[in-house]
Amino acid sequence: MTHSRPGVRELLTGRGLAPRRELGQNFVADPNTVRRIAHLAGVGPGDRVVEVGAGLGSLTLALLETGASVTAIEVDRGLAATLRELFTGTPRVELVEADAMTLDWDELLAGRCDWVLVANLPYNVATPLIADLLDGVPAITRMLVLVQREVGERLAAAAGTSAYGALSVKVAYWASARVVGHVPASVFVPRPHVESALVEIVRRAPPDVDPGELFALVRRAFGQRRKMLRRSLAGVVSEPQFVAAGVAPTDRPEDLDLDAWCRLAATSTP
Repeated sequence: MTHSRPGVRELLTGRGLAPRRELGQNFVADPNTVRRIAHLAGVGPGDRVVEVGAGLGSLTLALLETGASVTAIEVDRGLAATLRELFTGTPRVELVEADAMTLDWDELLAGRCDWVLVANLPYNVATPLIADLLDGVPAITRMLVLVQREVGERLAAAAGTSAYGALSVKVAYWASARVVGHVPASVFVPRPHVESALVEIVRRAPPDVDPGELFALVRRAFGQRRKMLRRSLAGVVSEPQFVAAGVAPTDRPEDLDLDAWCRLAATSTP
């Protein structure tokens, strides 16, 4: 049984806890929402799920209802103690008290290569964590993340849109991403000032281009996104290289899709 809003408040007050702004804590307090997330994750018996920011266990409970096994990560000591109390003796739950940004992911996920990340990610770590996991943790083959709506739109943005940026290119290099739903602020405790989005990220084989060179080029260009590429990439990409890549030097960074960025990276100097 998942937590209702009164249940979330009771768990917090009964243990002298409160949401911590510095950790970006906003707890989902709606059973229908966490069950919807678990359903969209498409997990079931035999699947291994890693959940970052397990909080009070609302989503954990919904994931357990599917039959999946859950490795729940929580950095907050008070919340981790609450989770231990709630899940002691519960099959298919492993609690890890750690910071997901500094965790040894290879050690944690050893032995399986088909993990699914399902998480209500704290707003302050969502972007760097997703980027780091895509770059360095191939054992996570799928993600379903609940993030700030603006972040979700950037994760899944296509070239030519206002949300498209360096993060969008990084995600597209490693995976396909799409927004699969939205979650109103009213289901959280405390209520945030923004809406949230559910984003599905499915890992795929990356293009045959060095990611370090590609991402360095993309970051440089988007660091001056208002400028034409001939100016933002001056000294890095020459006019003949633009021609060889089939990219107009008068384009701006948001005009180039992943294929165009890969062609440009392949012709540019390190």
